[in-house]
Amino acid sequence: MFRYIIKRTLLALGIIFSISLITFLILNVLPGDPVAAMLGDFADANKIKEVRHNLGLDVPLWQQYFQWISNLLKGDFGNSYFQKKSVLFLILQAFQYTSFLAVLAYVIALIVGLSMGIIAAVNHGSLIDRSLMTLSVLGISAPSFWVAILLQIYIGLNFKIFPVSGVQTPIGYVLPAIALGTRYAASIARVTRASMMEVMGQDFIRTAYAKGLGSFRIVMVHILRNALIPIITIIGADIGSLLTGSMITENVFNIPGIGKLLIDAIGKRDIPLVQGGVIYVATVCVIVYFVVDILYAVVNPNIRLGASVE
Repeated sequence: MFRYIIKRTLLALGIIFSISLITFLILNVLPGDPVAAMLGDFADANKIKEVRHNLGLDVPLWQQYFQWISNLLKGDFGNSYFQKKSVLFLILQAFQYTSFLAVLAYVIALIVGLSMGIIAAVNHGSLIDRSLMTLSVLGISAPSFWVAILLQIYIGLNFKIFPVSGVQTPIGYVLPAIALGTRYAASIARVTRASMMEVMGQDFIRTAYAKGLGSFRIVMVHILRNALIPIITIIGADIGSLLTGSMITENVFNIPGIGKLLIDAIGKRDIPLVQGGVIYVATVCVIVYFVVDILYAVVNPNIRLGASVE
């Protein structure tokens, strides 16, 4: 198990390093001068040159990259060109909104998705199964911005309890969380049903029924437990997506989270903020998938044994 964790850790660090290099190169070879955009149309050439020197943008790219990486390892993400604040401060500030929204949306998705999947699997082939899977297809197919707008029009405007913009109070997160959780709930439901259906056809499940074990125990302990690996995969991917911010949902509801922060930074070509945001997104996703890999090994020891053999 220890060797498996070390191997996955080194792989995760390599992925983050590769993403940092690719992001840096792409942002710095694009046409246009971010300093000129920051200073405006009326800045003269001397002023632009002076600011470029102060920001360290007049040295070769490889020096800029290694300076950025060395600062990053010290916890210094640089300062935003336009907001004149620490990139790390801006990301942490936005993370407060994104994390609260993500937790609420994830709870909704997990409860609804697992419940739909389990009920559909237990009643496979019935009207209940077909109805729930039809709803899941609609949930996956419906664009999140469309669901968000419908919630704003039919619930937010008709029931004044839920704000349609901003999150000044906790209740302001309800509609965005439902809009964001709908797609994930549908995905979890379909994967849960498919995985459980595969396990239900195996011999040890028929043996459990023949021994007279209760249906609830068979479903929740024997079937669900052995169907967990695909479910863990989709749940892990969902956590990563939610914690990195939903750009569309956050913009529709005017939530100052990670997604909205990155969209604004990209529009202004605020390079330090975009780089910091991408590193944040990459780190969160890599950590989530690292945890998922470890959970694989816990749920199914054959996975870590196979890695050890390799």
